Amino acid sequence: MTENFTLSGPKAVVLLSGGLDSMVSAALAKEAGFTLHGLTIDYGQRHKREIDSALEIAERLGVERHVVLPLDLRAFGGSALTADIPVPKSGVGDDIPVTYVPARNLVFLSLTTAFAETADSSDIFIGVNSLDYSGYPDCRPEFIASFAETARLGTRQGVGGRPFTVHTPLQHMTKADIARECERLGLDPAWSWSCYDPMADGSACGACDSCRLRRKGFEEAGVVDSTRYAADPPDVRE
Repeated sequence: MTENFTLSGPKAVVLLSGGLDSMVSAALAKEAGFTLHGLTIDYGQRHKREIDSALEIAERLGVERHVVLPLDLRAFGGSALTADIPVPKSGVGDDIPVTYVPARNLVFLSLTTAFAETADSSDIFIGVNSLDYSGYPDCRPEFIASFAETARLGTRQGVGGRPFTVHTPLQHMTKADIARECERLGLDPAWSWSCYDPMADGSACGACDSCRLRRKGFEEAGVVDSTRYAADPPDVRE
C-alpha cells in the first residue's frame, strides 16, 4: 500500500473494490487524464479475494495512493456477504437479493468523499451501473445524484463552493458494454474478481448472481473472460 503521492495533475479518488466494474471505472478515469487515488474497503466480505485484486489493479494502473481501509461490517451482518447466510445460486431475480449489504454504497461513498476532501480532489469515481445491477438500490442514478447533493451540503469543500462530482461512467452500460470496454482499455479480466462465493481451490463459483452476470456479459460481447471458474452455471435468465 503506497502512502506517498505527488500532486502531478488533477486527482480523482476511485472506489476500488477489485471487481470488474471498479477496474474499468478506474481505467476510464486514468484515460481521462486523472491521477488516481484508490480506496478499498475491507469490510469482512465473504469474497475477500477481491481485495487482492484491488491491490493488483492499483499497481497495474499506477495508482499513486491506495488506502485499504478496515471496516468490519460482519458486526452488523444482514447480508449473505457478511453473515452466515448461503449465497444464492439459483439465478438472477428481480427482487433485492440477500447479497445486498445494507447501505454499503452510502457508507463507502461517504468514506470516499472524506478521502477525496483530504486529497484536495473534487472527483470521485464509482463503478455502479443500473442495467445489470441485480436489484441493488444503491446503484441507481437517483441515489448517486442525491448523495452528491448531500456531500455538497455536508463537507467544508462543498459549502466552500467546490462540490464533488460523483462520476459513474458505467451507469448505463450493460455487462456486455463493460466487457468491451475492458478489452478496449487493454485490461486483463483476470486482474479483477466478481465472485461472491470463491471456491477452496481459488476459482470463481460460476453460479452466484455476480458470476452469472459477468459471464453473460463477456459471452454477449464476444470477449474472452480469462477468469477461472469452477463450473459452467445454468443459463442466466434474461
